[in-house]
Amino acid sequence: MNWIILIIAGFFETGFAACLGKAQETSGRESIYWWIGFFASLFISMFLMFKAISGPNGLPIGTAYAVWTGIGAVGGVIVGILIFKEQATFWRLFFVSTLIASIVGLKAVSH
Repeated sequence: MNWIILIIAGFFETGFAACLGKAQETSGRESIYWWIGFFASLFISMFLMFKAISGPNGLPIGTAYAVWTGIGAVGGVIVGILIFKEQATFWRLFFVSTLIASIVGLKAVSH
């Protein structure tokens, strides 16, 4: 269950990165809504990360943090490509793929 919570926390990390990017692109009331989304996503992400590492069956902090930030980083690249029209070069996708492999590897070797 802690792994599921951690994955959801990683998705919210991607959400706060996307909201931050949109808040910078907009102005006025729309920017305020993106900032609210940023802070809500940030809080939820941090709270779920805390839940994933807490208790007797909690995940090791080093592994959990690496997976959490990895999901956020991969999600940030995907959001950047799909929403912010950033370049999807071969090398960029190659290194994102190695990051995904590393996340899966950490999950595989964690107890």
